[in-house]
Amino acid sequence: MSQRPAITTPLDARRFVLATDLDGTFLGGSQADRRRLYDWIEAHRETIGLVFVTGRDPGFIVELCDGGVPWPEYVIGDVGTTIAKVEGREITPIPELETEITAAWGDAGERVRATLDGHPGLRLQPTGFRHRVSYDLDPETFDDSAKARVEALGLDWLISDNRYFDVLPAGVSKGPSLQRFASAMALDAARVLAAGDTLNDASMLECGLPAVAVGGSEAALLERVAHLPHVHKAEAVGAGGILEAVAALELHPVPEGV
Repeated sequence: MSQRPAITTPLDARRFVLATDLDGTFLGGSQADRRRLYDWIEAHRETIGLVFVTGRDPGFIVELCDGGVPWPEYVIGDVGTTIAKVEGREITPIPELETEITAAWGDAGERVRATLDGHPGLRLQPTGFRHRVSYDLDPETFDDSAKARVEALGLDWLISDNRYFDVLPAGVSKGPSLQRFASAMALDAARVLAAGDTLNDASMLECGLPAVAVGGSEAALLERVAHLPHVHKAEAVGAGGILEAVAALELHPVPEGV
């Protein structure tokens, strides 16, 4: 079981903070590249901060880190609808950072599920998220009218990787939540790297922080961020792409050979 190391340097005093998506990004690439990234982070916890910005729920993250992946210090989870601190093996929401999210959601889960019940091409995911409702999407049978139904509820929808359909509070996604977090933690925006690979990472890569679309990213994401000079378009896949961007943007010394 991986244990979160004791760290004495405050997050806002670190040389570099990695704010990364999980699937396809931090968890993507070759086993050798993942090991090199994870070992590098663990060897420099006093100068590197780690924040997961993911569609995954806290239970998944605990299981993942118990399996050997480095523990983050904070989690922006559930596609930006959760902002939480990691203490030991507990991932605890930070109420003062979720006030606007909770208000924008307004306990809409039951209304969303009723509105989209039986909708063509959508299958409700079983996880009970607090501020979102998520579906698996079948692109061959999906009916676009789901988008208008969600908008009529005063909520936002998000399709990623052409197989997931998320219903979110209006104006809430990974990017705005990462910005809210960085501001609350007094982080130097120039020292934070946002890393992703699919359309649900787009708002994070577009929010103005140094960013990387790792190799192997969804074509639609690459098209959307193609014009943004602050987004490094990596050749290396997943974890290797993160290290490539850190080196290219000179955010922190990296292992030899990157």
